[in-house]
Amino acid sequence: MDQAAEAIADPIRRAILRMVRDERLTAGEIAARFPVSRPAVSRHLRVLRESGLVTDDLSGRHRYYSLNPDGLADLHRWLSALMTPAGWEQRLDALETEVARTRRDHRDNRENRDDRETA
Repeated sequence: MDQAAEAIADPIRRAILRMVRDERLTAGEIAARFPVSRPAVSRHLRVLRESGLVTDDLSGRHRYYSLNPDGLADLHRWLSALMTPAGWEQRLDALETEVARTRRDHRDNRENRDDRETA
């Protein structure tokens, strides 16, 4: 997870991930879209590959890169856990619901008892 987080911290690497999400691209095709040198793009690709965020396969003289969504799974789970309420928050929400239900039941019982007494 730490490697993935470090890898996506760089805006160029995030842009590369968006590029290879939907299509396989060669390092040259990726490098042509950036104002940085090819060696710099190669270093970014190496970081992404070593962190498991992209896969590469050799086809003839070209190395094609594509997104490996499994590389983001641990980071996704961690972020999702941060975004969901903690256990206590869920328990307090449940308690609030139960208190409201109990109050409603008591009110309904009182109204029914009052209706029987007046009848």
